[in-house]
Amino acid sequence: MKVKVLIPGVLRAATDGAAHLDVEVPDPATLGAALDVLADTYPLLDRRLRDERATLRRYVNFYVNGEECRRLAGPATPLPAGAEIQILPSVAGG
Repeated sequence: MKVKVLIPGVLRAATDGAAHLDVEVPDPATLGAALDVLADTYPLLDRRLRDERATLRRYVNFYVNGEECRRLAGPATPLPAGAEIQILPSVAGG
């Protein structure tokens, strides 16, 4: 099943400049499974999104079809066919 992953500008260097990626996700299709597929192709991106235990980094927000995944099931959030995953890293500054 294909899903679309939107890549923010600050992470595009890890995806060879791609603003979005079409990802083929195996069953069961979850956010974690989509991130696993991305990790195979873009290991540097994975390090920015998840820690060494594959836990979502707390300063990166993931939205599945506009719904924040931590309010759903985190990495176990199911993905419907054609889902759109948006990745938004927190921005700090002063």
